[in-house]
Amino acid sequence: MPRLKDFLELHFVIFLWGFTAILGKLITIPAVELVAMRTLITALALGAIIYRRGTPFWMGRRQALKITSVGFLIAAHWILFFAAARVSSVSICLVGMATCSLWTAFLEPLFSKSKVKPHEILLALLVIFGLYIIFENETDFNSMLGIGMAIGSALLASVFTIINARLVKQIPSTTITCYEMAGACLGTVLFFPVYTAYFAEGAQLNFDLMPMDWVYLLILTLACTVYAYTAGVRLMQRISAFSMNLTVNLEPVYGIILAFILFKEGEQLSAGFYYGAALILLSVFIYPVLDAVDKRRKQLKQTLPDKVVVRES
Repeated sequence: MPRLKDFLELHFVIFLWGFTAILGKLITIPAVELVAMRTLITALALGAIIYRRGTPFWMGRRQALKITSVGFLIAAHWILFFAAARVSSVSICLVGMATCSLWTAFLEPLFSKSKVKPHEILLALLVIFGLYIIFENETDFNSMLGIGMAIGSALLASVFTIINARLVKQIPSTTITCYEMAGACLGTVLFFPVYTAYFAEGAQLNFDLMPMDWVYLLILTLACTVYAYTAGVRLMQRISAFSMNLTVNLEPVYGIILAFILFKEGEQLSAGFYYGAALILLSVFIYPVLDAVDKRRKQLKQTLPDKVVVRES
């Protein structure tokens, strides 16, 4: 039975996730170097937690390689995520990331070989219409590039979320995350030669962290990643999946509000952005409600024949 304290902590966790894009914009080093630092510190911190708790760590070479390779997806996801916030704005980045749950709704049936639900198609069309309004009104190239990168980041996030949902049934979540963070760090390091040759400013890496960068980086890794993740998993033991999914939808809302306060982004965005963002956020909030109604309808449909038979007998 969830307590008020559990719901308050859940909102704090969601607030930290919404704060991630803010920190990514505040830290002065480029997105690729930031991901390398974040994943390295997170992997080391989780390794220390696993060692202290005595959580099972080694799972065999084949499984370890499989989970580590998922980290490559996470690395690409975070690089696109932070880059989107840098080239455009935090608000545009978070609106693009809000499509993650709908990407998952479409991709999960492909993994489980089930049918796509009708209400998911309708909501996807609503999201597409919202994105069309944003793209039509945000004619600035950086804004269009930013939301495109954020949508790509959301797509990658939905893929590794689906994979993790299967892995967590067999392996402790902290172990999975530790391997994936190590894999994300390795994937980022392997990307360095391509990055420095074609994308890095001055064709060289930049790890020149200012004193405040270290403060923001530690908050990003320890609070927004290590604590928020482990707390989210712990809260899932007492709070229903429906309540969790509904509350997680507040992440872009919290992030956009913070961006308006800290960066005055409301002055830089067109009215079309607000209309399009409202449609996307509306679809995200409606999805778990419609999904719950659809599941309830199917349950009633399955039990109805049994009740009819009993009455006839």
